This record gives sequence, structure tokens and C-alpha cells, in this order.
Amino acid sequence: MTVTVRVASPADIPLILRFIRDLAEYEKLLHEVEATEADIRRDLFGENPRCFCDIAEAGGRPVGFALWYYSYSTFQGRAGIFLEDLFVELDARGLGAGKALLARLARRCVEADLGRLEWSVLDWNAPSIAFYDSLGAAAKTGWTVRRLDGEALERLAEG
Repeated sequence: MTVTVRVASPADIPLILRFIRDLAEYEKLLHEVEATEADIRRDLFGENPRCFCDIAEAGGRPVGFALWYYSYSTFQGRAGIFLEDLFVELDARGLGAGKALLARLARRCVEADLGRLEWSVLDWNAPSIAFYDSLGAAAKTGWTVRRLDGEALERLAEG
């Protein structure tokens, strides 16, 4: 079955939100999803897009997505891509959709002279880790992700 990757359009908003929810369910984090179709419309397709999305199709059927945004490395002095979400439906895994989505982002990096493509993976997600290892993606050790959100973010913002 042929896998193709295309840029998402506003008509894909319900699909993108479904993929986000499916990914969250797989990661056992569905209870954390607050995103709405309005959020997706504003941030991917609004006047000032903050992130971007590619859709993988197998046999003409959407089977996965990659949602990403530009990052910047002060050490490299170059922009890069941060892959926020990569998801392929369970019944479509093994068709090459995940690899096609990552290859599309890698080409974008090379063509635009970006310094890197990076993402996070949950430490318990052995199938994904094995897949990323097979592509030559190196694990970044010695770093811990930190996050401010909710009340802690608001407290800091208030001073």
C-alpha cells in the first residue's frame, strides 16, 4: 500500500483533533486533552500560524499526522524543527507512515538548512523508542524536561 504525506488544510481540523485524542489515549493522557477545533484553527490556520501539520495517507485514507513547529538552537545558531506529536493509527503501523512523516520533516530541515529535528518520547514507549533507534535518532541524555503551566505559570507571570 502506498503511503503519501501532504500538508494539512483547514478541512482536516476534525481529523487533527481526532488524531490528538487518539495519541493521548495511547499515551494514557486523554484526560489532559483540552484542545478544541477552534484552537487548532487558530494555531495552525489562523493569521499567525504557530505550528504546522502533515497528514499521512495510506491508500488515500488518513492514517497519521505530525504536528511540529520551528525551534532555535543558540549553540548551533540555526533554527530547527520540534516535532510535538507523531501518531499513526494502530491498524496502519508497519506501513511506513511514521517513517514517511519523519522523512518529510527531515527533508524540510535539509532543504531549509535547519540544524536539527528533535522530539520527546515517553520512557515506557518501547515500540516507538525502537522505531526511532532504527532511524538513527540519538537519545539525549543528561537533560530533564521541565514545564510551567496552570497556576504555577500564572504565579510566575504575576511576579
